Amino acid sequence: MTVYTTVDSPLGELLLVGEESKTAEGGTALASLSLPGQKGGAVVQDGWRRSPEAFTEIVSQLRAYFAGELTRFDLEYVTRGSAFQQRVWQALDTIPYGTTTTYGGLAERIGAPRGAVRALGTALGANPLLVVRPCHRVIGANGTLTGYAGGLERKRQLLAHEGV
Repeated sequence: MTVYTTVDSPLGELLLVGEESKTAEGGTALASLSLPGQKGGAVVQDGWRRSPEAFTEIVSQLRAYFAGELTRFDLEYVTRGSAFQQRVWQALDTIPYGTTTTYGGLAERIGAPRGAVRALGTALGANPLLVVRPCHRVIGANGTLTGYAGGLERKRQLLAHEGV
């Protein structure tokens, strides 16, 4: 069953979408976290059930992150994507809080040729877990802020929040 809720944040109202977990602990596996106006962001669908209680832990961690009390998320999540996208997204999880890397640096982390920068950008743009999977920490080789599905101003906000 797909469930969702919304939560206020400094970036605007976030849409959280998940799959109810069949684990012994129950809970919800996060499938998507979208920002208002996000390019390619999730939109509530018919048949989804609003369930704020299903996201208690996720919301708690997001609030702690925005309060400056959490630097690494520890959540159950499910994401669907190509094998290449999965490699890129997993590499995002290794970029420490308060730091950045370049597209070339990210290519190196996953063993992709430097010429794969465009493909990396596409994979980052398809990241279904903005904020949680920190694609905002990937910047241009010259230090400029480039591409972010949630908008460059939000990318700037997130990096400033992390002290970058």
